[in-house]
Amino acid sequence: MKYVFGPVPSRRLGQSLGIDPIPLKTCNWNCVYCQLGRTIPLTNQRRAYIPTADILLEARQALKSRTHRAIDWVTFVGSGEPTLHSELGWLIRQIKVLTDKPIAVITNGSLLHIPDVRRELLAADAVLPTIDAGTVELYRKINRPHSQATFTRLVAGLAAFRAEYRGKLWVEVMLVRGLNDTTKALEDIAKVLQKIKPDAVHISLPTRPPAETWVQPPDQAGLSRAVSILGNIAEVVHPAEGVFDLDGCQDVVDAIIGIITRHPMLQDELERTLERWSPGQVKEALKDLEASGKAQVVNRNGVNFWSAALSRYPANAQSQRTIPGSRQKQGKANQNKKSKVILEQINERSKLVEIIENDNS
Repeated sequence: MKYVFGPVPSRRLGQSLGIDPIPLKTCNWNCVYCQLGRTIPLTNQRRAYIPTADILLEARQALKSRTHRAIDWVTFVGSGEPTLHSELGWLIRQIKVLTDKPIAVITNGSLLHIPDVRRELLAADAVLPTIDAGTVELYRKINRPHSQATFTRLVAGLAAFRAEYRGKLWVEVMLVRGLNDTTKALEDIAKVLQKIKPDAVHISLPTRPPAETWVQPPDQAGLSRAVSILGNIAEVVHPAEGVFDLDGCQDVVDAIIGIITRHPMLQDELERTLERWSPGQVKEALKDLEASGKAQVVNRNGVNFWSAALSRYPANAQSQRTIPGSRQKQGKANQNKKSKVILEQINERSKLVEIIENDNS
């Protein structure tokens, strides 16, 4: 299947059958922590990126082929931003006809300032947007948005949606060490959350391969600080332990590609999944996956993950140049180096003048 994957174990939704309505990395954010790599290029245009009939056909087949107990939620979660699909509302309503399972939409929330987008999401049972910053400056450093996806629009859109929406509004805050785990940053986020009034705040950590190599989860002090400052409705959501379901798939490589395009997998997760699907043939399946040219192994902090070959993860040297403030630091270092050279030249000239004056005397 191209557009439906899983069910996969979700940190917040149990066994989640995923529906992806957009091509890989169709997004208006370029988050430093994104597990799918960098967004190149950014886009903020809504349109029907994938025919809705094709998505609905796969969803119908997936729901029919799996037992009722194998799925906890049906989740619209894009390999980018799902609300960029202009027919998302129609798809949600059609899935509601096919199943009585609750439907969730995982979104960055940046398009909720548009009335049509808010109306489309009203049919979902849960909407899970993201707030990683409480100021424009930090928003730009962490989420690196499209120029039209402004911080003001993000906050205003979420507040407006909360006023209209009667389902579960669960806001995710992804913590990155040194960026939004400080007391000041967390207090700013708390002020924004007070405007939005979510039902729950899910504190998440970048445990999958982040786009940038320098991204690290907070230490225990930072995590405790976040729980304390973000209020009683905040909780830390740790990585899910569960089964990646390949039942009903005809081609194991295509099934794995379908998952890792949206949800990169640890090496041992992949091996356990393959062992369950095809006992004793794990090595052969891994060779087939590698030979397909559709997957890549990404190393972050000494840990290997399998991800889609088309996902863009920069090398460490390239990534280091994107550390917030690194350009200013480099500029200061270059200026200091230049000043040092000038001082050395002045000293040399002074010594030369002194020698000439002594000779003349």
